[in-house]
Amino acid sequence: MPLSIPLFQTSSRSRCAAIALAMALQWVAGAAWAQVQSGAELQSTAQNWLRTAVVGAQPSALRMEVSVGGVDSRLKLAPCGNVEAYLPVGSRLWGKTRVGLRCVDGMVRWNVSVPVTVNAFGNAWVVKGHVPAGAVLTDADALQVEVDWAEETNPVLQDRAAWVGQVATRLLTTGQTLRQGMVKPAQVFRAGAQVRVVAQGVGFQISGDGQALSAGVLGQPAKVRMENGRVASGLVLDSHTIKIDL
Repeated sequence: MPLSIPLFQTSSRSRCAAIALAMALQWVAGAAWAQVQSGAELQSTAQNWLRTAVVGAQPSALRMEVSVGGVDSRLKLAPCGNVEAYLPVGSRLWGKTRVGLRCVDGMVRWNVSVPVTVNAFGNAWVVKGHVPAGAVLTDADALQVEVDWAEETNPVLQDRAAWVGQVATRLLTTGQTLRQGMVKPAQVFRAGAQVRVVAQGVGFQISGDGQALSAGVLGQPAKVRMENGRVASGLVLDSHTIKIDL
């Protein structure tokens, strides 16, 4: 006589197996969630990304130093298979800034940032002594030393020609690195001054006298009234010459 097994017994065993499996999965998931993303791993991810980024973006003559801070210890971040580093909108790639870290492969997507400091050491011109506002800078006003270009946001004036003969826009003091915004072109004549006008075109050049209708700043445009009464605009070459391209 064949053995028959009641249906309710089979159903009961299936339910028990399902419950046991669910409990096991819950325990495994709980164990995984109990682990947090390693702060050291996050620091390493940020540092590796940052080193690659700054090397590709900055002049090779600079000596770069990168320091990455830690993640807030109060944060409990779920495990992640792939953490992506990026530069947040509005942040710069050197000086004191922040690098973003976001989970792109995990049960829960998260996004945090860590503080970083990027120093960029290289030669630059540094003020020696005091230079009053409005004074014209000469070779004697600065010397070349190694400084941190990333200490301020304004670019350094790397070339000597970018500041010699320029006018200080404010008081410059000993130890300041010469940067954009600290000097401006010198004014070499006032409106109403008599100037020499050099007009040139393809294969010819003529010159004559004129009267400046605006102040003349080296390398900047200025208006001039020529002897025939014509008003033109040209480039200020020196303290008494305006060049007009025809």
